[in-house]
Amino acid sequence: MKRIAYSLIASAVVLALTACDGDDGAQGIQGEQGVQGEKGQAGSNGADGQNGTNGQNGTDGQNGVDGQNGTDGQNGIDGQDGTSTGTSVEGLVRIATVPTGSEVTGLFLTEQGDLFFNAQHPSDENTEFDSLNKRPFNTGTVGVLTGVNFNALPSNLVDAPLHETQFEAQTVVTAIGQYQMLGQSGDTYAELGAQGLAGGLGVIYGMTSGQEIIKNDMPDFNGFIYESENTGYLFTNWEDYPGGMSRLKMSKSDAGTWRVEQAMMIDFDAVKGTAANCFGSVSPWGTPLTSEEWIVSSEVDTTTNPAWNAPEVSTRLQQFRDYLAPEAPNPYRYGYIAEVKSPLADKPVVEKHYTIGRYEHENAVVMPDRRTVYSSQDDTGGVLFKFVADNAEDLSSGTLYGAKLTQDKGLSDPAVTGFDVEWVEIASGTNAAILGWIEEYDGIAPDSYVDGQTNYISMEDVQAWVDGKVTYPTAEEGGSPITAGRPMDDRVAFLEARQAARLKGATAEWRKLEGLAINHDRVLEAVTGQDVIAGEVVDKAYLYIGIADIDNTMIDGEGDIQLSSRVKDCGGVYRAHIDANYSLTRIEPVIMGSTYRSSLTSDVRCDASQLAQPDNVIVMRDGRILIGEDHSASWKYNNTLWMYDPKSK
Repeated sequence: MKRIAYSLIASAVVLALTACDGDDGAQGIQGEQGVQGEKGQAGSNGADGQNGTNGQNGTDGQNGVDGQNGTDGQNGIDGQDGTSTGTSVEGLVRIATVPTGSEVTGLFLTEQGDLFFNAQHPSDENTEFDSLNKRPFNTGTVGVLTGVNFNALPSNLVDAPLHETQFEAQTVVTAIGQYQMLGQSGDTYAELGAQGLAGGLGVIYGMTSGQEIIKNDMPDFNGFIYESENTGYLFTNWEDYPGGMSRLKMSKSDAGTWRVEQAMMIDFDAVKGTAANCFGSVSPWGTPLTSEEWIVSSEVDTTTNPAWNAPEVSTRLQQFRDYLAPEAPNPYRYGYIAEVKSPLADKPVVEKHYTIGRYEHENAVVMPDRRTVYSSQDDTGGVLFKFVADNAEDLSSGTLYGAKLTQDKGLSDPAVTGFDVEWVEIASGTNAAILGWIEEYDGIAPDSYVDGQTNYISMEDVQAWVDGKVTYPTAEEGGSPITAGRPMDDRVAFLEARQAARLKGATAEWRKLEGLAINHDRVLEAVTGQDVIAGEVVDKAYLYIGIADIDNTMIDGEGDIQLSSRVKDCGGVYRAHIDANYSLTRIEPVIMGSTYRSSLTSDVRCDASQLAQPDNVIVMRDGRILIGEDHSASWKYNNTLWMYDPKSK
């Protein structure tokens, strides 16, 4: 994600704006083993080490004699002493790498085997392009792999190569199929006439002013809904302040390439807009669920950052003010799961589900019972949440829970340590009742700001609710000016869900708890016994969880999660067992990244031939999983789309 300067007064807000954009990826990735170099000259070619990423000519170190035995490749992340050594993992295949500067987002696999994914915020200095797309990957790109059915992949795929040339570094390199651009930030599809998008793909306009607020280059979630066998609608999240979602009506040719026939941006004005639309899912009843992130900061004493109504704010928050003007943004209107109802209509209706709680949502996944929803909190000290709706296919009322973890005794290595799961009930509620509480915080403007104080819910309010107090604390007791001294209600449980869950006993120690994923049919067969997956008996069902960083609150030696720092910033993927009631009972590691320490620096690096900072996960019909990386663009190798077979473990 491109970095923007923020004002000091809103520095705490900045800490919240880091969840999907690889903010902690300052450490580099170790590359794969290069071909052993020929015997080098005794240091005469040491300067060439900056370009010696392939280790092919033995000139990759300041001491050229290292070329004698190939050892110069072990620490070549920075190109200063050769190509790094990588140890491949059984069952792990590199499906694709994305262009320089971009992360892999928007993984979505359709019932027909079409795999969509995006190159989010690639470098604007990229100039290379391929024969199919005929334009460079220099802004946010939405696309699909053509010419391949991912529901019928061979078992012996060969890795896509790590890039060696500028062309490979700046384009999408694939192991199978060819990547086709479907759209880039700002595209108007002028050739479609009235069916085009005059404002531009990912472009957000003011709710009342009609002025352009932001040209978003961060496409995230994709969700495809079929209209017929070869036609349908692609929904894509655009992750910034304010956020957005596009809809492309498309058709697929016999050759497997796609054509856009209609383009639009979903209108979120009725819900006062959306914030940082990150990942998402498509519900079992065919509606896109988009997630709002970057809302709550865990680093401040108050649960809601008071800088929301400060006179001077960050660039992104100012964009939100410009979008809403003349209204002032109410933070309690953002940080939820929003459902796009009647998604194929000319004007889809959008409903925010306040019942699932307000926090930094990465994505929500609905179980086959069409009532149970799991949602991840992508932050430091996050919670894994469960919501159970009162009625199937209706998320407007139900009960919210937080996961309480018990770590395996005597274990701490992330590669082998699992957790038993209990569920702590937080509260029950309805969208209508929660919206009534939210509306009480409308209209809090900058002229109400007092440095060091909050106009929103305070920690004293949260504690009083947890303690079962009859009334909210008074202003003198630290209570919010909105509720001070009033009768207690359950607003805290939904508007400050993380703090409420934590004080109720749920585990609030996850670090960058990213994408959640199931394969609907595999779970349905395992739970119900129906013969859904042809040719395979599925008797165990899992929800897969991507963790970008296993550090900070997960390795601090305190609380419910006390892991070692062996994996640290490389992250990993877990799976959670689903019981007959669609409840998660145990979480176990599936695959972890791998660290090593450079001989040139004290930095701990991640191995380029293994997983590094997984973001989102997709479960294929045959049980293999697709994993998209989100590590810093400053690392040596580009982000990778991996496929992993858990059966290989």
